[in-house]
Amino acid sequence: MTDDTQPTLGNFDTDDMNDSDELPTTEPTGADPDGTVDVASNTDETVPVDDDAVADGGAVPKESKVQQAQDELLDVGSRLYDALAAGEIPGLELPTRTKSNIEFDDESGVWTYGDRTSDRTANSSRGTKKLLKTVYVIDFLETQLEEDRSSTLRELYYLSESWDNDDAQFNSQDDSNNIVEDLEIISGVRREDFHMRPEESGATLMGPLEIREQTRRGDRVIHCQDGVGEGGYQIPNDPDTIEFLNHDANFVLAVETGGMRDRLVENGFDDDYGAIIVHLKGQPARATRRITKRLHDELGLPVAVFADGDPWSYRIYGSIAYGSIKSAHLSKYLATPEAEYLGIRPEDIKKYDLPTDPLKDSDTNALESIKTDPRFQGEFWSEQVDIQLDIGEKSEQQSLASHGLDFVTDTYLPERLEEMGFLD
Repeated sequence: MTDDTQPTLGNFDTDDMNDSDELPTTEPTGADPDGTVDVASNTDETVPVDDDAVADGGAVPKESKVQQAQDELLDVGSRLYDALAAGEIPGLELPTRTKSNIEFDDESGVWTYGDRTSDRTANSSRGTKKLLKTVYVIDFLETQLEEDRSSTLRELYYLSESWDNDDAQFNSQDDSNNIVEDLEIISGVRREDFHMRPEESGATLMGPLEIREQTRRGDRVIHCQDGVGEGGYQIPNDPDTIEFLNHDANFVLAVETGGMRDRLVENGFDDDYGAIIVHLKGQPARATRRITKRLHDELGLPVAVFADGDPWSYRIYGSIAYGSIKSAHLSKYLATPEAEYLGIRPEDIKKYDLPTDPLKDSDTNALESIKTDPRFQGEFWSEQVDIQLDIGEKSEQQSLASHGLDFVTDTYLPERLEEMGFLD
C-alpha cells in the first residue's frame, strides 16, 4: 500500500484518551531532529514483537508476567549499555510508525506494521535526550514492577518533574506516551504488564457470565449479573487477569452509548436473550477491545456492534473488528475480525422512519474516506455508505425511542439479530 492509495488513517487512530494522537503524515528521510533514521527493509527481519504471546488467551499468573516484563526492560537497557561499553553509538530499532508503513493484512484481517524500520540513535543532541528519557522510563518501570505498584500515563508525565536530570523530563504528554509505546514494541510486552494504566477507567459489561479476577486482595469470583449492581462489572485495565469460569451466553452485544446500554439492561435484554452487553463508552479503550476478543475467541461467542448511524460510529466498529493504527503492534491481541455491524445502518433510517440530523461536510468527507478504507470493502459497506450519502442524513441509536422505550428490545434488536443468524 502506498501513500497515493492509502486512505487518511490517522482519523481512525483513536484508542483510549491517551492513545489518540495521529501518526505522522510523511515518512522521515535520513535522520530527523530526534535522531531517528528510517531504514527500508526488504528482509524478514522485524522488530521483536511476540504476537503469539500477546494473542494467547486466559489469565496468566501475575508473577510470571512481572518477571517477563522486568527481564525485557532490562534487556533493552543492556543493549544500550553494551553499545556504550563497546564504544559504539547506542540506538534502538523500531517499526517506522508512519501511514505508509501501516498495512492491512488480508489474511488476519487486522492492521499491522510493515517491514520498514527506523533506528533511533544518539548521533544528535535531541536523539541522545530521547534515549536518556527512555532509560529513565525503563528504570521507573522496573522499580514500579519490583514494588508491585502501578501508575497512570498521566502520572508518569508528571513524575518526570522529580527526576534528577532536567534533560530526562518530558516536554508533553505525547512525549511520555510515545516512549511507553516504543518500549511496548521493542520489548514485546504490553503496557498493562508494565503496570501502566490509561487515565480513564474501563468500560463495563453485564450478562450471564461468571469469572474469576486476580486482584490485590486475592482472587474474586464474580457473576456479571447476579453479583453486580445495575452499573455492571467494570472491566479492569488488564482483562488478562480474568479467568472465564461459566457462562450461559449466546452472543456479545457491544453498545456504543451509555443511554442505550442502560435501556437494554433495564428492559432485561441480557436475561431474555443470553446477551453479554459490553458498554464501549464511545471509542473503546484497549481493555474493552481485549475482553471482547477474549469472549469471542475463548468462549466462541459471536460479536455484534450496536452503534449510532454515522461514519464515526462505523469507525468504532472498525477499531473493534480490525484494530486501530496506533496499536498496530497489538492487533492480534485486540482486534476481533469476526465482529459484525448490527446497526444503526443507513438503511434503517428509512425502514424505521427514524429521526435524523443532516450530514455535515465532515461526515460526508468521512464517508467518502470509508469507501477507500480496506476495512470497509465489500458489498455491505459499499451499499450502506452509498445509501447514507444519497439521503444525506444520520441517526443516533437512541432515536429508536421514537417508537417507544421497548421498541429496541422488542422489535429492532430481535429482528436484526435473527437476520444476522445470532438467534436460534
